[in-house]
Amino acid sequence: MDTNTINILYIDDEPHNLNAFRASFRRSFGVFTAESGAAALPILASEDIHIIITDQRMPNMTGVEFLESILTTYPDPIRILLTGYSDLSAVIDAINKGQVYLYVTKPWQEDELRLNLEKAFEVFALRKENKVLNDQLMLVNEQLEFMLRQKLLS
Repeated sequence: MDTNTINILYIDDEPHNLNAFRASFRRSFGVFTAESGAAALPILASEDIHIIITDQRMPNMTGVEFLESILTTYPDPIRILLTGYSDLSAVIDAINKGQVYLYVTKPWQEDELRLNLEKAFEVFALRKENKVLNDQLMLVNEQLEFMLRQKLLS
């Protein structure tokens, strides 16, 4: 993958949905797919994933539970919850527990989802840039404090 590619991990227990997503978006994005949260972990460990899309209703672990479980290890990817069900408690959990950026209902509208993926990557890039700038500011502050201490000691 080149560095300009937006890498998306889509997790869904239905292979048909994974294939449809891959067919729709593989020309625009780096698409990675997994049939479960457990199958997604090695992909997260080995690839630079910018956006995670997960189905809510899956066996063994819901999408929100998966997103919540990876928050400390993988805090940076933007999270999108996809579901075919209107479940208000899932939406609330997604926002509160899984730090979900967007809630999308199935079946998705390809153009709308593409636009939302592009917007999600903009948020990812801005957060990353903000972190770099904050790190630089902290370093400059430390250097200034050191110089001030040296001046006070002399």
